[in-house]
Amino acid sequence: MFDRLYLPILGVVAAAVVGLALVWPQGLGERSPPPFGHTPVLRTPQMQAAMRRATEASVRRVERARQTVRDLQTEAIAPTQ
Repeated sequence: MFDRLYLPILGVVAAAVVGLALVWPQGLGERSPPPFGHTPVLRTPQMQAAMRRATEASVRRVERARQTVRDLQTEAIAPTQ
């Protein structure tokens, strides 16, 4: 393709991609400027509560696993009969 044709087309495509990035839904990140965008999914109260429950359950599982390891180590060091 000739440079006289290729480079202007490339410039138009680059400008179109930048324009599209300004108005395309942002996904799960921060909110887009006012005329565009929506409340991010991870910022809704329902999702915040679900993430909090998942974190608390994970913490409980980790603590239970740690306690199990402590019990096994204690049993190995000083077995009770």
